Amino acid sequence: MCTQANRGRFTATDMEPLILRTTLLTVGLLTVSNLFMTFAWYGHLRTMQQSPWWAAALVSWSIALGEYLIMVPANRFGYAGGLSGAQLKMLQECVTLVVFVPFMLLFLGEKWKWDYLWAFFCILGAVFFIFRPDRG
Repeated sequence: MCTQANRGRFTATDMEPLILRTTLLTVGLLTVSNLFMTFAWYGHLRTMQQSPWWAAALVSWSIALGEYLIMVPANRFGYAGGLSGAQLKMLQECVTLVVFVPFMLLFLGEKWKWDYLWAFFCILGAVFFIFRPDRG
């Protein structure tokens, strides 16, 4: 409830739903953009093996355009919504692993290694340190 005395003042509790919505929307957009980028960077390894490198590069760049058209708004929306540059980068790294590992296993046909899980836990550790409140 907004009274005259506290109008325009937000507490951390007031901001939590906004940050949560901002973070979820940003993660969703980063996930979609990462799907594009994963195919742009690595899809040609399976689908264009017989093509010259420059043909694969042109196809990859055209796919990457879709990624940029989603990634840039995702980062701008997240930053405007209160996420820092470091938080956006750590979210992107988590999304990259969540998207890339299934792509690598299912699309490229590579074998699972437990090191992928441990690497993901390391990234989650980085996320913890980037998102924890300032202690200082």
